[in-house]
Amino acid sequence: MTLKLIYPALAMILWIFIVGVILAVRRKNAFASGEVRPEEVTVSTERYPVAARLASANFSNQFELPVIFFALIMLAMEVAATGYVMTALAWIFVVSRIVHTLIHIGPNKLPLRGAVYGVGAIVLLCMWVGVVLAVL
Repeated sequence: MTLKLIYPALAMILWIFIVGVILAVRRKNAFASGEVRPEEVTVSTERYPVAARLASANFSNQFELPVIFFALIMLAMEVAATGYVMTALAWIFVVSRIVHTLIHIGPNKLPLRGAVYGVGAIVLLCMWVGVVLAVL
């Protein structure tokens, strides 16, 4: 049943929206506290406080590896590579993105964040192999 892959895809989309809300709240708080004025960020976001810049960077990250994830989900469904292994890999990827965000907008420990990012990239590679094997 191909619907098994719909759920992690929907979860990933929801997470992107959640990160967008976190970004909006942090920017709103920066304006409300007076840390930044609108005219200071019309051209560049460098004047935002660190918390808002981290949320912004993480929101941008949601359009890097996840783009490959969504493509692989669609390809997997097209070639019927929708078994339990592919589904588990998809959920592992989603969890890796959530953990990556929590590290990025929280303590922002680069080695840990990089390791979690790497796990997500490896999972995508495994998903790609699954799709290729289904095509062969």
